[in-house]
Amino acid sequence: MFATEGAEVVMLDVDREGAETVATEIDAETGSARAVGCDLTDREAVASTVEALREETGGIDVLVNNAAMVDARSRVAEYGDGIRDRDVAINLTGTYNITREVFPAMCERGWGRVVSMSPMAGWQGGFGQISYSATKAAIVGLGKTLALEGAQQGVTSNVVAPSIVVEALADMPLEDLEDVDSYFARIAKATPMRRLGREADVANTVAFLASEQASYITGQVVGVTGGIDLFSF
Repeated sequence: MFATEGAEVVMLDVDREGAETVATEIDAETGSARAVGCDLTDREAVASTVEALREETGGIDVLVNNAAMVDARSRVAEYGDGIRDRDVAINLTGTYNITREVFPAMCERGWGRVVSMSPMAGWQGGFGQISYSATKAAIVGLGKTLALEGAQQGVTSNVVAPSIVVEALADMPLEDLEDVDSYFARIAKATPMRRLGREADVANTVAFLASEQASYITGQVVGVTGGIDLFSF
């Protein structure tokens, strides 16, 4: 979406090969993108990577914090300390590391956009997702604090909170979805719009928050949920 809008997209990922695949797809279809290998939990590596990018590009205008792990599910009594520590390192500390390197320069330049991802588990909890929910809740606090610090510097900070996004299943009839994945089917049935989310639903929201049109929106948690967070009966 950003490439379609004319942005020069740089993707930082510990899985450089995976990021390069996406960059190649973007180059072929919509615009300019490149992949940079970077472990967000390595503070020194993040600092050197951002400095190099700043010299090459002239500055970073938009930061989308989207790196996270959500592959563990267990009650808190049985939750592995190693998994918890890993999730904190990636989901929270990794976000902090990259933001700390990018945000001050945005304030100095007088313009910037930070959009961080905190799915619904971060503000409503998630059964069996103690470390994911806790780290994503912290992202909300981080995002709101950045909004306060950047408010008079031309820098906004917002949080996007999606529900389940599975493009291939979004338009599947509920009875068919039940046969494919009963968990996703329950979520779709609980959603007033009666479907799962699409990638474009999230991408359009993030792109808007990064735009000049959203210059008076900051410190907000924007749900992209199909209404699942509403009280309905």
